[in-house]
Amino acid sequence: MSTKILLLSDTHSYIDDTILKYVALADEVWHAGDVGDLAVTDALLKLKPLRAVYGNIDDAKARLEFPLHNRFMCEGVDVWMTHIGGYPGKYNPALKAEMALNPPQLFICGHSHILKVIFDKKHNLLHMNPGACGKSGFHQIRTMLRFVIEGDKIKDLEIIEIEKRV
Repeated sequence: MSTKILLLSDTHSYIDDTILKYVALADEVWHAGDVGDLAVTDALLKLKPLRAVYGNIDDAKARLEFPLHNRFMCEGVDVWMTHIGGYPGKYNPALKAEMALNPPQLFICGHSHILKVIFDKKHNLLHMNPGACGKSGFHQIRTMLRFVIEGDKIKDLEIIEIEKRV
């Protein structure tokens, strides 16, 4: 069995047909925070199962709907998703102890609006940040990530560049 994941972040209340086209091709959608208007997650949920966390711009309604940290298993992969997570060697100080004691196999965050995929050798995990697919922020290109989880393997990673932000 395998699960096709679409990973996005930092929509900042923006959703469009291009994003939804990629949603339709996935088995699950994961949103790494800064949803903005919950109409975004409502639109995603109409098409596919959704796992999400809230981000620093999200209001009380979003914080009631989604957790700050979402740790779960997808097939055989231990996943930890949060909005402000940092990067290997520069993790959010609030997460360092848990990362040292109980690192996931896949660590996902958003917030920076910078797409990065890094293997963390110290913690033996894959770190992913899908960048930002909304139109608010300093990023120039709207981005998402698509990949497959098959058993305990993460494979077929693709960067999706949507368009230059206008």
